[in-house]
Amino acid sequence: MRQARIALTAAAVVMAAGLTACGGSSGGSDKGGDSADKGGLSPAQLAITELQQASKSTEKAESAKVEGDQTQGTPQGEVSTKTEGSLDWSGGGTTAEMTVTQQGSGANGLPTSGKPMPARYTEDAMYVNLGDQFASTAGKGKHWMKYDYDKLAEQAGPSGALIKDQMQNNNPARSVDLLLASGKVKKVGSETVKGKKTDHYSGTIEVAELARMQSKKLSDKELEQLSDQLKQQGFKTEKVDVWIDGEHLLVKKQERAKGTNGALDSTVFYSDYGTDVSVEAPAGSDTVAFEDALPGRS
Repeated sequence: MRQARIALTAAAVVMAAGLTACGGSSGGSDKGGDSADKGGLSPAQLAITELQQASKSTEKAESAKVEGDQTQGTPQGEVSTKTEGSLDWSGGGTTAEMTVTQQGSGANGLPTSGKPMPARYTEDAMYVNLGDQFASTAGKGKHWMKYDYDKLAEQAGPSGALIKDQMQNNNPARSVDLLLASGKVKKVGSETVKGKKTDHYSGTIEVAELARMQSKKLSDKELEQLSDQLKQQGFKTEKVDVWIDGEHLLVKKQERAKGTNGALDSTVFYSDYGTDVSVEAPAGSDTVAFEDALPGRS
């Protein structure tokens, strides 16, 4: 039903907002260079050392502006998602103020298709403004859909538990940590990204290990179930690329993977580290919980 599809599409905004690391294939040793580099380190060891510094610097920055584009295959067709806003991780959890626009064959028929949707992320929940048409039907007069992370984990099982963990604990530094955890990182060159000189690093992660690397609080059973879900969707490996500037800050990340329903390709840019971010939950009078908007709920 349309109500359920709206709920599921809005839930996908969590992953599409560029706040999580999820998404190709390639690997190998570092290109070029001598067998040893600065301080007697090999190119691979030097890449790890530089990424460790980038993780620390990005973590300490505590906030940034975010701009992302993602395309993902779904059973209904491809969905393209554009995200823009600001992100804060100074309090340990993640908060954000975003505008998200979804379109493509997989989003056709939804009242939100092609329309910018304001989205707010607190430490306990995500809120998405689904517009006037939603408010006049499934929203019961209310524009904002609330996704309480605990409720989402209950409803969606292992994937919901991953979303909860990612949203409450994630920040851009975890994309760098993901590469480090893979043990297969390499420096592939230097490039200019949005006017900044950067070093480009790349690595490949096995899907079987992806959730375990990303998640802090999932149980072994939840991790196993989530890994099975990803395998059933045809995902085997994910390619992660990051670009680090001269201040040891992450300025771009790209994640790519192929699954049964098509490819996932996500690119996110980070800028203006240290920017002020203020996020408030929408008024309760204009908010409906996602579980109350599902079919069969009065």
